[in-house]
Amino acid sequence: MQTVAMLIGGRSVEAQGGRTFDRIDPFTGEIATRAAAGSLEDADAAVAAAKAAFPEWSALPATERRKRLMKAADIVDAMTPEFIGVGIAETGATAGWYGFNVVLAANMLREAAAMTTQITGEILPSGVPGNVAMAVRRACGVVLGIAPWNAPVILGMRAVAMPLACGNTVVLKGAEICPGVHRLIGTALQEAGLGDGVVNVVLNAPADAAAIVERLIANPAVRRVNFTGSTPVGRIVAQLAAKHLKPSLLELGGKAPLLVLDDADLDEAAAGANFGAFMNQGQICMSTERILVDETVADAFVSKLAAKASALVAGDPRRSDVMLGTVVSSEACKRVTALVQDAVSKGAKIVAGGGVDGNVMQATVLDGVTPAMKLYAEESFGPVVSVIRVAGEEEAIRLANDSPYGLSAAIFSKDTARALRVADRIESGICHINGPTVHDEANMPFGGVKDSGYGRFGGRAAIAEFTELRWITLQTAPRHYPI
Repeated sequence: MQTVAMLIGGRSVEAQGGRTFDRIDPFTGEIATRAAAGSLEDADAAVAAAKAAFPEWSALPATERRKRLMKAADIVDAMTPEFIGVGIAETGATAGWYGFNVVLAANMLREAAAMTTQITGEILPSGVPGNVAMAVRRACGVVLGIAPWNAPVILGMRAVAMPLACGNTVVLKGAEICPGVHRLIGTALQEAGLGDGVVNVVLNAPADAAAIVERLIANPAVRRVNFTGSTPVGRIVAQLAAKHLKPSLLELGGKAPLLVLDDADLDEAAAGANFGAFMNQGQICMSTERILVDETVADAFVSKLAAKASALVAGDPRRSDVMLGTVVSSEACKRVTALVQDAVSKGAKIVAGGGVDGNVMQATVLDGVTPAMKLYAEESFGPVVSVIRVAGEEEAIRLANDSPYGLSAAIFSKDTARALRVADRIESGICHINGPTVHDEANMPFGGVKDSGYGRFGGRAAIAEFTELRWITLQTAPRHYPI
């Protein structure tokens, strides 16, 4: 068991009154971490620390911010064993998943560091003689980042990296399921010498989450909010931000479709679907949830996918021969199991997996899923994928768009021009051709449409999210006034 404190103003801080909460290892059932259960006053203190640090951090030359963020990236890399150890215990994911998390998180810091010198402006034409008009981007102030548990190093770092690069200070509200992992992010950034209060990490007990989030968003010093998580919670965050007239960036749930057209390379399609559906037990916002396969190739495709899924082994995430760890909790496991049972009761067929032992659920493929089944529409967020047979390209497109979600999608076809035409008609923020729905790179504009949220993380696109665009003029000659 590890004891985890908050990070406020550069210091490790216990919660007021010494309150704590426990995170239980989903595989062993033992206490993984005992973390500070922050209060409303602790949330206020974190924002106050960030506000106090803002003038100095925002005034640093871009090259200095870049140097410190690059140093932080190297520290994150060096902390890989710590992230893996704490992460496995808190969420039940494998060492491979956490290793990938750390690599991408460090690269997000490096990409953010590169963006510090890309925050530019422009000279605008003015109709007033002698008037020089400029549009410039400036840091907003304090940015609140709310990160989830499922890819905690990646998404925790994404919540803070570009805000920092743009000259903002941040408060990261850690997830109750992985307080230790999110505090390690704060530790790495603090050790890099960003400055006391530049990064603050607030932790809270599950029962206090709603009140803490509301308090943080309502604080007048918080000028931007970014949230990654479920769509129902995202709606609440958006409403709170709107109430206080604060822009928000939301990356929410998904129900990613993978289209297998009649001319697809079925081996490649099965490999991409297997990875996209089951990596990290399907607990990724981009996870392949629906496979829309042309009926003329469906039998062959399903056979190939079932063989791949059956070869995956879920179990103790600490074992090197285990490819999939556990589902994050017993509640999640029961919810996913209920979706499978409902589908089977209405005619779907399990062609791979289906076994459940505690929080360990084997990779499961269901063939013959229809709109009558809950699994057709509901996000499973587990190691389950639905196969839906379609009669041609048009039906595949129609069913791909038959969802309130629109985060990621994928299309498999040997005809590039055809695939690009289909991609143009898919309602999603991200679409990959002949690749999996699960794909992330630090410099890409990441985000969704419809109920999957709005705004974009990553690269240049994120600069607009975390800066204010200001109009500044300089009058260089005498100006005529009508009165």
